[in-house]
Amino acid sequence: MKTVIKNATLYTMDTLNNQVGYVAFSDGVIETVGTDFDPEAYADYDIIDAKKQLLTPGLVDPHSHIGVMEEGIQFEGNDGNETTNPVYPELRAIDSLYPLDSSFKSALAAGVTTAVTGPGSANVIGGTFTAVKTVGDTIDDMVFKEEVCMKMALGENPKRVYSSQKRNPSTRMASAALMREWLQKAKEYDTQLKKYEAGEADASKPSFDMKLHSLRRVFNGLPVKIHAHRSDDIMTAIRVAKEFDLNITIEHATEAHTIPKSVKAGNFPVILGPTLGTAAKYELRGKSFESAKIVHAHEIPFAIMTDHPVIPAENILVQLALFVKEGLSRLEAMKAVTINAARINGIDARVGSIVPGKDADLVLWDGDFFDIMTRPKHVFVNGKLQYKQG
Repeated sequence: MKTVIKNATLYTMDTLNNQVGYVAFSDGVIETVGTDFDPEAYADYDIIDAKKQLLTPGLVDPHSHIGVMEEGIQFEGNDGNETTNPVYPELRAIDSLYPLDSSFKSALAAGVTTAVTGPGSANVIGGTFTAVKTVGDTIDDMVFKEEVCMKMALGENPKRVYSSQKRNPSTRMASAALMREWLQKAKEYDTQLKKYEAGEADASKPSFDMKLHSLRRVFNGLPVKIHAHRSDDIMTAIRVAKEFDLNITIEHATEAHTIPKSVKAGNFPVILGPTLGTAAKYELRGKSFESAKIVHAHEIPFAIMTDHPVIPAENILVQLALFVKEGLSRLEAMKAVTINAARINGIDARVGSIVPGKDADLVLWDGDFFDIMTRPKHVFVNGKLQYKQG
């Protein structure tokens, strides 16, 4: 199907922002983006006149548990944390995702077309996140990057879960030690396997270990999300990443704004949030809607998450508006849930901006992006109209 949206106020998150123009797409892919629309060149396309309304990329939630922790269901639909062992790198979110979770429909209707979703933070090493579109009949239809990163966690959550079982870890020291122990094991396993595969004469094949075989990938390009709210946990995450030469993002980063120079020196991106709502536990007491403004002022790459279901995905822009209210620029806020969210998760080749060659995930809005009353008028996913207002 060939479609053109013309006369739109474009926010491409690339070179055209706050300019009137058009977007042409077919076979699920963006073909052309421009400001001078020639109707004769698109005579065989379906044409939508945006009437100067705002057109953006589909929103990208960079850290979520949608489909893994299902809406309105307790034990039966909550598959986010395997709390029988603090180290589970072999787990994969794709094996817990439920495509009929009602949250996907709500997210789509709010303009969220991509979610990076995965295990919770009960475990020091919890398994892999996946990137999904928010529409599809099966998970295999929805997933477009099966394993985005490995999830790890520091701070309150692992020590709370396992101290209640009178098991390791029950302190921050033990969480960091466990993380290091398994990273060292995986590194040695990886080194030995590479020597064997290279045919080195004295190298024997290591016995297969599912945990180590999965975790070894962090030394071969697989990024790591490290859950860290407090400033001390953020610095531990940076320290461990430097020790093992890991490619990490700092997830939540609630107190990053209190130590911005140190976070900048660490040279890792942060994914902020969730910030809307109450400080439900001790390590959230320092959260602030000024954090994004401060982080951006220190030139730290950042995105903003919902952590759905902590903040329902459909409230992604409500939270975002409050960051703007406290000083974050409108354009940087928009990038935090589009191109930055995609780039930090390594999926920006397909989503996050309106650029030829990328997936035709587009949202036409009926008002100002940061107005509580604004809703999507049309939502396209892979070039197909998947939601229409009214």
